Amino acid sequence: MQGKTLGELANHVGGRVHGNADLVIVSAGTLDKAGPSDITFFSNRKYEPQLKTTSAGAVILAVQADIATSQLIVEDPYYAFMQIVVALYGHREHKKIGVSPAANIAATAVLGQNCQVHPFVTISDEARVGDNCVFYPGVFIGPGVQIGNDCLFYPNAVVYDDCRIGNRVILQANTTVGEDGFGFSTHKGVHHKIPQVGRVVLEDDVEIGAGCGIERGTLDDTVIGTGAKIGDMVTIGHGTKIGPHCLLVPQVGVAGSVTLGHHCVLGGQVGVVGHIKIGNLVNIGAQAGVIGNIPDGSTIVGSPAIEAGNARRAYSLIAELPEMRKAIRRLQRQLAERDSDKVTNE
Repeated sequence: MQGKTLGELANHVGGRVHGNADLVIVSAGTLDKAGPSDITFFSNRKYEPQLKTTSAGAVILAVQADIATSQLIVEDPYYAFMQIVVALYGHREHKKIGVSPAANIAATAVLGQNCQVHPFVTISDEARVGDNCVFYPGVFIGPGVQIGNDCLFYPNAVVYDDCRIGNRVILQANTTVGEDGFGFSTHKGVHHKIPQVGRVVLEDDVEIGAGCGIERGTLDDTVIGTGAKIGDMVTIGHGTKIGPHCLLVPQVGVAGSVTLGHHCVLGGQVGVVGHIKIGNLVNIGAQAGVIGNIPDGSTIVGSPAIEAGNARRAYSLIAELPEMRKAIRRLQRQLAERDSDKVTNE
């Protein structure tokens, strides 16, 4: 790996150097593990003790610190760190193989320029694929699917019929887009399957993690908005609308007909009941159970999920509940004895 000077990296991210601008940086690391030729970053105050003891050659910060280590001062340290990691390492490169003769491409499918199609890929009738797409082995593109430019589908990713995929979409391995929604009509104890006639629409710059299931809509489309990032093993129910730039951490489950606003963050294993509306800029803590509408800008935790401040106060009492129960019973006995004595005296 070819190193870059701290001064070059500062120019790259629009920051300024405090310290040795000629220091050569060859890799990146965390505060506690970075060495003299590494760069790291500091953006969370709980890591301040590590900032004072780090062996890193340079640290990216928002505000200059009283430490001996060279510093790169920028407005957003984590974003700058991302840019520097890309500059030092680059993104994964994909081998140029063209279209493998072992791929199965329908005669009526349309494939754009400079696509890399690996063995055992299937592209079905009337599918349309844009330019510069990469499909790894086992990818299945269903009939009538439309895919934009610069998309990347890892092994065994599946897109069912008639779905719409935007530009620069990434599907990690073993993810399914457009599977049938979980829709059944129960009549006299028998569950009858409801045809799912909607589609899935993934807008530009969406990334879906490994092992996810994105259900097609029953009637309306399921939509994942521009720039949204979905973690591994997430399920999105039929007809749900995920707003732009949302982050859904692994193992989230969102039921059908839910609407999420923009820039929402759902922590790991959050469960969302169907047919509710979650506003913009909402943060939901890990393992929360969301059972009702959530207004814009809320931070909620717990199951059932409640406002975070109330939740902290409520959950802090859980450890004290056994003693509180004993105290209440003691008071109840005392009151009963007092009432009994009062009756006797009368």
